[in-house]
Order: sequence, then C-alpha cells, then structure tokens
Amino acid sequence: MALTSSRPSAHPLTNFLLGQWLFVMVLITWLVSVGGIWWFSGIAVWTAGLLYVTYDTCLIAHVTAQVRRYISQRTVQVAPDANASLPTLAVLIAARNEANILPATLNALLMQNDQPEEIIIIDDGSTDATLTVLRQQYAVEFSSNQPWGRSTRYSNLKVLTKANSGKADSLNQAWQVTRADVVVTLDADTTVEPYAIAVMRNAFAAQPELAAVCGRLTPRCTPTLSGRIFQWFQVFEYLRAFLARIAWMRADALLLVSGAFAGYRRNVLELIGGFDPRCLVEDYELIHRLHRYASDHGRDWRVCVVADAAASTDAPATLNAFLRQRRRWFAGFLQTQYKNRDMTGNAQYGNVGRFMLPIKMIDTLQPIYGLTAFVLLVSFIARGNSLLWPVLAVIGAKLIIDFGFQLWAVHLYYRWIGQRAWHQWTLAVMASLIEPFCFQILRHIGALLGWFAILTRQLDWIPQRSMVSSLEQQ
Repeated sequence: MALTSSRPSAHPLTNFLLGQWLFVMVLITWLVSVGGIWWFSGIAVWTAGLLYVTYDTCLIAHVTAQVRRYISQRTVQVAPDANASLPTLAVLIAARNEANILPATLNALLMQNDQPEEIIIIDDGSTDATLTVLRQQYAVEFSSNQPWGRSTRYSNLKVLTKANSGKADSLNQAWQVTRADVVVTLDADTTVEPYAIAVMRNAFAAQPELAAVCGRLTPRCTPTLSGRIFQWFQVFEYLRAFLARIAWMRADALLLVSGAFAGYRRNVLELIGGFDPRCLVEDYELIHRLHRYASDHGRDWRVCVVADAAASTDAPATLNAFLRQRRRWFAGFLQTQYKNRDMTGNAQYGNVGRFMLPIKMIDTLQPIYGLTAFVLLVSFIARGNSLLWPVLAVIGAKLIIDFGFQLWAVHLYYRWIGQRAWHQWTLAVMASLIEPFCFQILRHIGALLGWFAILTRQLDWIPQRSMVSSLEQQ
C-alpha cells in the first residue's frame, strides 16, 4: 500500500528552514565546544562535557517531574463499557528463520486468558525449519500452491508464506487482510504474559481516541557471561525508557511504541498507509506519521503506554550484536528525524512539534557530545591536567544525580508492577556507577556507527534474532 501523503502546513518553507536551523545550531554549538579546548580557560575547556551533563540532567528532571505528576493524578483505570462490545483483535508476527524461538512466542500467545481472534504468522522467506515447526508442532496445513495455511488444532492460527521483503512489508500484507479492529504486532522473539492481550483489548475498548499503544518490555539475553553483563545494563535501560515514555505520554508527545509489542487500531493503519518498508525503524517512523495525520486532519488520536501489558523480548548479548542493533536504531532515527524536519519546532503539531522533535534534534548529536567529553576526560587524565579535579567534581555531582534517579526509578518501577525491588538494589547501585564509563560509551559508539551508515548509505537491516544468532555463532 502506498504511504498516505499529508496536507502541507501553512508555511512549509518556514518550517523547513526552522528544522534545518535547529540542527545547524546544535552542530555549531558542538564545534564551539571542541574549539573551546584552545579558546576557553578553566572548566569551560570541557564545554562539551558541561553541555552533555546539563542536557542529560534536564531530561532526567523532566521525566521525574512528569512521572511524579502522572502518579499523583493517576486514578483507577478506565474500564470499558460493560454494555459495549469489545474490539476484535489480531496478533501479527513477522518471522524469518525463527524456528528455534517461535514456539515459545506462540505458546505464550496460545495460553492467553483472552485469546485473540487471529494469530497470523508471516513467514518472510525463511530458509530454516520455521515452516516445518509450524506444520509439526501446530498442525498448520497448506493447500496446494497456496500462500496461506491454517492450523487444524488452533482455529485462530494462520500462516502466510511469502518471499523475503522485510518486516514492514510483511506486516502490511497481514494487516490488510485481517478484519480485526485492533492489530497487535509482536516480534518472533517476544513472549507475552498471560494477561497481556486482555489488557491491550480493554485499553482500546475503554478509550475510543486511542490510536496506538506500547506494552511494557523486559529484555532477556542468552545465559553467557557477556549475555549476563549486557542484560544487566539493558534491564535498567529499558526500565528508564519505560518511565520516559510515561513522561512523554503525559505531555502528549510520545513518539515511540516498540514494534516488539505494540497495538494499533486497524483503521488508523489504513488511514496513514501502514508501515514504511523503506525505513530502518518502521515502528518509530509510523508514529511520526500518525501524529502528522492527526494534526493535519483534526483527529483526536492518542498514543499511550499500557503499563500492565507485559512481555519479554530478546536483546543483544554480544558486543557485535549490540553495536549492530544500535547502529540500525540510530540510523533509522536519523532517517525519520530528517524526513520530519518540517515538523521540528512547528507549533501546528502540538507538543510533538514544539518540544519533542527539537529535543530529538539535539539527540542527533548528543552521542557525539558524549564521546567528545569522554575523550577530553581521558586526555586530562593522561596529561595530569590541572582541570582534572574540577571536571571530576562535575562528574561526581552528575553520578550522584544519576544514582538518585536510578534508585527512584527502580523503586517506582517495581512498585508499579507489584514486585519487591530489594533484589535489584545492589545491581542498580553498581550500574549507576559503572554505566557512564562503559555501557553509555558503547551506546554512543553505536550511534556514531549509525551516523556513518547514513553518510555512506550503508543501510542494511537484519532481524534481531537472525542477527544475534549469526553473530553469537562466530
């Protein structure tokens, strides 16, 4: 399906120039901060670090304030009208070479206390035993020379076979044939909790203006030494991301629902044209288009977090796999930011245009600021520079802030999900102290690789499970 074009805003040239101007200002500020090594004196020599620390601290303050307000104003969840019919729901799973992990994902779906009307597996040209597993374990049968198969054991399970064309195109082919009111996308390596589908369905039933939602994801890695280390850091990363999404949801400026576990009204997908096969991050790009369409056509659509819809998903467990994932994520982020530069700073698009996209514009160069600050710090240490102690004092203050936020976030998150947090305190303390000097640097390096991919047009896409499996076997 061709992507829907939007009505241009009132002053397209002005909006275009504003988006460009904001990026240029961020770039110039970075160049000045680098030049400050020669131009400035005292702590100002470390301008890149000061800017990075200030910006990150402001974001932490914003998330903390918004989440606190959300909690203080939170009331009992709105329940669907008892007399109204619940929306029908279909789960779509794009799978390529997922024979090893797909059974766990499917079994979790088939054990839901609220079964979806349809579960559609889109086999995206698998070359492994994916179809064999579906035939043998789930009694999927295909008619002669037909792309569609059905399970004789599970009445709601269907399989679509097709040539490899990527996740976005696979999802597009599936949602266009289902008649369900709500479409839930699930990665083939994501397993949902037994109540997750019911929570998703009830959320859409209770809020007619709800257009798209994301669930609560927990990362899991292979039980190797590197896998345990990467899971340790990513658990807290996902936890903070969850709270950040709550904050931006409250500001009506949420731009990301993770495609690993997300829900959409089918008619919204139809109006905005579905997923973009040309984008490296089809879930992120689609929400930008959703906000654009809603503003241009006067739709009162909302994008929300449904915190009680929980799932766990595979995450990179090796250095190579992690860097490749973050390279793709950041390259796709840059693609999307550039594509929507006319929305940046544009009040026509509400808080998304006024606040969120300008912040994302800063984020395009934030990793470069971070790496610059780190390289300067290492050079100060190596040379025994007199500025080392003032810089370390700033870093120490920042670590105290991060430490406090991490403990608060852990406490809040586990209270939110009804679990005790004591078993995470030690890990949270260690992560707060270590992360800025290792995991955060790796994230920045992955982002730098994303910049390199964009500038050199080396924009490949490999499914997470296939990528991790192939790299971990090396």
